[in-house]
Amino acid sequence: MGAHVALEALRSPSLEPLGELGDLRFRALMSENDWASLPIAIRRRFSKRLAGGATIVYAGEVLETWMSRAGWWLAQAARLVGGPLPLTRNAHVPSVVTVTEEKATGGQIWTRLYGRRHGFPQVIHSSKRFSGPTGLEEYVGRGIGMTLTVYARENALIFRSKDYFFQLFGRRYMLPHWLCPGAMYVTHAELPDNKFSFTLHLFHPRLGLLIRQMAMFQEVRP
Repeated sequence: MGAHVALEALRSPSLEPLGELGDLRFRALMSENDWASLPIAIRRRFSKRLAGGATIVYAGEVLETWMSRAGWWLAQAARLVGGPLPLTRNAHVPSVVTVTEEKATGGQIWTRLYGRRHGFPQVIHSSKRFSGPTGLEEYVGRGIGMTLTVYARENALIFRSKDYFFQLFGRRYMLPHWLCPGAMYVTHAELPDNKFSFTLHLFHPRLGLLIRQMAMFQEVRP
């Protein structure tokens, strides 16, 4: 299905020419209407193919980090699988995100650096891979990952977790819902002056909102 959508994107005169779309993989995960509803800056940002060791750097600031008590304990426990969640409630601290190609899988490696009031910054690594039942999954390390769905809402690009999985000795096991931390939403929205916001929400079906983090970034050009 992804290849068919990508082919239609090449044929459609209503979308950007191929020169503007070096990477059609995110485009192929969405309907034409959803993709067309996004601001052109977001479409370009998620259409850059980072081949040959190229890296994109985004610099900005964490505007807010809120965690319930349960959310804080979950973030600390997640250190056992690489610490993929914010560990502190710090706000108005610097942040840097880098994106580069992952040669082994053809996906993308995202490295997020969050400053802290005390001590070294927190560094989070994850790999977005264009595979799995939804066509996109995020791997955080220690065999843990999640499948993602991608859609647009109110001019923003949204990544939503669908299932969590654990890999061991080349085999994959889907985690039962009672073991999952909840539904994760990451919203990428355009802001004035070529800036954009990154907002993370983690909802648990019984405990409600566990974590909310919002940061603002701008691409750092050479």
